[in-house]
Amino acid sequence: MRWREASMQPAPFRQLRPWLRHLASSERLFIARPGLDLRFEIAALAKRLQTRSAILCPEPGGQGIPVIANLLCDRSWFAEALGVPQAELLERYRRAADNPVAWREVPDAPVQEVIHERIDLVRLLPIPTHNELDSGPYITAGLLISRNPATGEQNVTIHRCQISGPNRIGVLLLPRHTLAFHEMAEKAGVPLQVAIVIGVDPLTLLSSQAIAPLGQDELEIAGALHGTPLEVVKCRTNDVRVPAQAEIVLEGRLLPNVREPEGPFGEFPQYYGRREDQHVIEIDLVTHRRNPIFHTIVGGGLEHLLLGALPREATILAHLKRVFPNVRDVHLTRGGVCRYHLVVQIEKRSEGEAKNIILAAFGTHYDIKQVTVVDPDVDIHDDHDVQWAVATRFQADRDLILVSGAQGSRLDPSAKAGVSAKMGLDATVPLGVDPFTFTRIRVPGEETLDLDSLLAPDGRERLRELLG
Repeated sequence: MRWREASMQPAPFRQLRPWLRHLASSERLFIARPGLDLRFEIAALAKRLQTRSAILCPEPGGQGIPVIANLLCDRSWFAEALGVPQAELLERYRRAADNPVAWREVPDAPVQEVIHERIDLVRLLPIPTHNELDSGPYITAGLLISRNPATGEQNVTIHRCQISGPNRIGVLLLPRHTLAFHEMAEKAGVPLQVAIVIGVDPLTLLSSQAIAPLGQDELEIAGALHGTPLEVVKCRTNDVRVPAQAEIVLEGRLLPNVREPEGPFGEFPQYYGRREDQHVIEIDLVTHRRNPIFHTIVGGGLEHLLLGALPREATILAHLKRVFPNVRDVHLTRGGVCRYHLVVQIEKRSEGEAKNIILAAFGTHYDIKQVTVVDPDVDIHDDHDVQWAVATRFQADRDLILVSGAQGSRLDPSAKAGVSAKMGLDATVPLGVDPFTFTRIRVPGEETLDLDSLLAPDGRERLRELLG
């Protein structure tokens, strides 16, 4: 870990390559043998190692550009990249989102060292195919940066990008800011200026998922996370500004009044998004570093889930605490695909309050379909502990809330055209009961036990004596 001299606190990682070197130095970067197949093999390796290691794949499919995956395998890695304890991660992210730092434009950048005007994307870049029924290669870790055609304000997000032709990309636009910008341009009959940026530092990647207001450039949130303005450079064929230290940039236009088949594609709910007519990007120019690195995120894999979870948690926690200051923490569970199931930890003050918090939580993001409220003694990051609280503190006839016909996720296959039911569970201890009734059992000294000091040095010999 790198340190700030003045405060002796870990410094944020502001570039991709130092982060990779850091992972390698702590034995969390798996270097694959050269030549892995771009079709499924890289994704299979990434999923096998997704809970413990990043991977780097040299010469994938015979191409010279290496592929990396699993940049962020665990919640603790996000905190590590930011240089804060894990307990401070959500608050630090929220402060950055609330206090963006304007970027600084530079005239030249590493990401424009090499320029390609003749575009054949599958020949230029090692673009993997991930899941069995995916329609083909997809760019999955590309930051899609678009520009408001009226004001010039930027938006940064990640959309799944299907390679549909040599310089043609099919892109799924959900009802968010990119689509809003595109509708403005389409109404005027002009294309929307965009860029797809591949290979950025972990904090810029995380900033792209911020739940920010329309017109807020997420690259400014990246600057706040970095603690210094992010350097950007103007694209060569349009006015979009992109991170100067990125690996690869695809400059292009989101075409007006053009829709073409896109999908299927393996999405975060662990199901496929269907093949439908979607929007189209035409690529005009590709620029990259002299020796670039291609980042991919496996559709539906752990990195995909975590990237969406943490910014949502930070936003949800901030919203709930404004109304309910006794809300202590929130967690979107992995079993709920880090989108649909929320656990809220509270310091309970009055009966009925947990139900109000449940209803407020549903309003923080339409994806949420289940909210469980627990007491401070329940570890919300431990699924077994949460289930235990539901098993021993929840009664369905008293503590259940059902809301029918609410807006939900369009990617939830159990919803009907995005209309979903919501369920809330109050798994808190009733106030005024005999405290002994809900006193958790514990063995004194369990947490502080020094196992090494209790291990018998001649254990195998003693075992033979005991067993004869």
